[in-house]
Amino acid sequence: MDTQLSEIRLTKEQAEEQLEIFRRIYSKVRLLSAEELKEENTTQAGKGENYWKESCLGAGKYCDDCVSVVALKEKARKTKLKYIGTELYEVTAQYVEVDGQSCVLEMIQNLGNGADIAQSDEIKDTKAFYEALYTDALTGAYNRRYYEDQIKKKSMHAGVAMFDLDDFKLANDTYGHDIGDAFLKTEVAVIKKMIRKTDALIRYGGDEFLLVMPGISEEFFEQKLRDIRRQICLVEMPESIGNRISASVGAVMAQGEQIRDAIARADRYMYQAKSHKNAIVAEWGTIAMDDSLPQVNAKKKKRQRILIVDDSEMNREILYEMLKDEFDILEAENGKEALEVLERYGCEISLVLLDIVMPIMDGFEVLEHMNEKDMIEEIPVVMISSEDSTSFIRRAYEMGVSDYISRPYDAQIVYKRVYNTIKLYAKQRRLTVILTEQIRAKEESRKIMIGILSHIVEFRNGESGPHVQHINVLTQLLLGRLVQISDQYHLSWMDRDLIVMASSLHDIGKIGIDDKILNKKGRLTDEEFEIMKQHTVIGVEILEELQYYQDEPLVKTAREICRWHHERYDGRGYPDGLKETEIPLCARVMAVADVFDAVSAKRCYRDAMPLDQCFHIIEEGRGRDYDPVLVDVFIEIEDKIRKVYEESKAE
Repeated sequence: MDTQLSEIRLTKEQAEEQLEIFRRIYSKVRLLSAEELKEENTTQAGKGENYWKESCLGAGKYCDDCVSVVALKEKARKTKLKYIGTELYEVTAQYVEVDGQSCVLEMIQNLGNGADIAQSDEIKDTKAFYEALYTDALTGAYNRRYYEDQIKKKSMHAGVAMFDLDDFKLANDTYGHDIGDAFLKTEVAVIKKMIRKTDALIRYGGDEFLLVMPGISEEFFEQKLRDIRRQICLVEMPESIGNRISASVGAVMAQGEQIRDAIARADRYMYQAKSHKNAIVAEWGTIAMDDSLPQVNAKKKKRQRILIVDDSEMNREILYEMLKDEFDILEAENGKEALEVLERYGCEISLVLLDIVMPIMDGFEVLEHMNEKDMIEEIPVVMISSEDSTSFIRRAYEMGVSDYISRPYDAQIVYKRVYNTIKLYAKQRRLTVILTEQIRAKEESRKIMIGILSHIVEFRNGESGPHVQHINVLTQLLLGRLVQISDQYHLSWMDRDLIVMASSLHDIGKIGIDDKILNKKGRLTDEEFEIMKQHTVIGVEILEELQYYQDEPLVKTAREICRWHHERYDGRGYPDGLKETEIPLCARVMAVADVFDAVSAKRCYRDAMPLDQCFHIIEEGRGRDYDPVLVDVFIEIEDKIRKVYEESKAE
């Protein structure tokens, strides 16, 4: 989704500092007030559109698809490509507030003669980039960003439906992600065949899909949903599944309202449909099923599972009788048995009812083991004990229990507290998933902006289009395998993702290097090479001018990569002559990835080297130029790297 920038508030002085930075990158930069953007050009009167008093692309050339107007209206960031004659421009508009006033920061990059470069690899990469921006890589449907940019706030008359695959999680967990992906791709393929070009199918999140059909009648919309459902049900999945695919659908008619409001209603109806499975529930009533359809997933609803841990058989029996009608019950008579059951069933257990005083292993010891293995975060524990002292209860809560029930107890109270705890944990898991998706979406927006900036550097440097993409993939592969084989580096997926994003900015300092040196055909002189080496320092200087973002992890990591990715393991590198672990890990990884891709690509001064020779160069530099551990990892994943480059050539 677009990064919402309404929270960015700058003083006039701060804004000027930002403008100065962007003027080093873009052909033209302007800060426009809301009043300037809303002024209507008299020569365009009667069109009902707002135009600038001065065009961003030259006098008299007014855009009827002005991204700055949209950015101001939606308080967001917008980007487009624009031809003016034969010249191709990239226009980026970013909403900001300056001294409390609404403004738009407008950045224009002249990409050159469109007639000459339209077919260049760089422009092809740019077009592919923007096409990929709105496409879900797995399914080929539109992605969530498309919804946020193009659909969410539109007001229209349309049929709106939310689709959710039945038992998707079960299939994913049981048969693996390949089968889960097959489910998703199959659903999309079926739906896309049955909708119009004007309709939008969007992967809304996980296994949820949004369908928007503008200008459709209620009757035709209902029939279309019946047809889609039928075709989905008729698709046979692989033999390992043993059944067919089905979907639960919630449907509404948007009556000139914003689509996001219609989606909220459709989502509620979809969850009603999920209680039946393979159903369509619309705001005008449940859409009748076709009995001729094959039975899909007609399994008994899976009951939640509870583990009762108590050394007293009578106590276990009492709890069993209370809960057996609603839950599947597992039993253990001591802590040791309880842990064995937990290991066997894992997160299939929805809740543990745990006594404290037991032989062999007591309840507190069970809690210690569950905390050590992070089980307590996924499986709620309710203590049931005759021990009602404050110290016992306090200790139980400190160790992570969700509730504490003292004997004697009322059966209805126990049932309600068990039920509420399970329900609360389910909500927490759902919120965690939603939050994770939001974080990923935010990170994706950052990746896109970094990708645009790095593409500009590449374009100016005359490097091959895929350079940054290759660097990203190599860095990701290296770090992924490194954490698998070594306990030395404790990098979460977020840490690794941060380094991958920052790697895109490794050569940003080349913006400050003269074109004659940057694109020289032939070997650089000693003097020229000394100037070229300054790109490491210039890159850091550019990033340090972003003074309000210095504490951001992305900026910190990017500074380290920019300055030290040309350092060498034996201390012979530049600019500071660091050696071994004095060089940050991110820069050591970058050094391997950057050199490998550089020698494998064609440059203005030489041809590309064969991959065998490229791998030999990396191996030869082990312990001298590069971290020996990283070189070993790099050679270990050689097959994966070769596949990346083969696929890149095929494209």
